[in-house]
Amino acid sequence: MTSSANLDICPVCGQGNRCTLADPRTVDRPCWCFSQTVDPAILAGLPEALRNKACLCPRCAGLAEKDEPTQHAPAP
Repeated sequence: MTSSANLDICPVCGQGNRCTLADPRTVDRPCWCFSQTVDPAILAGLPEALRNKACLCPRCAGLAEKDEPTQHAPAP
């Protein structure tokens, strides 16, 4: 990771990545990704310019469906 990167922002989508290590208030807690396996194909598919800058968010890591409840649109 580089010091110029915003470490709490997903480099793919620009949303918060929920990385506990990037937040000084939670740096002593394990990050959500420590207990997850990110598909190596997802990491390999990242453009070189986005690699090793900051952590991916659960959605971009392909884990959101396991990690977060599905959002449903209200019935018409």
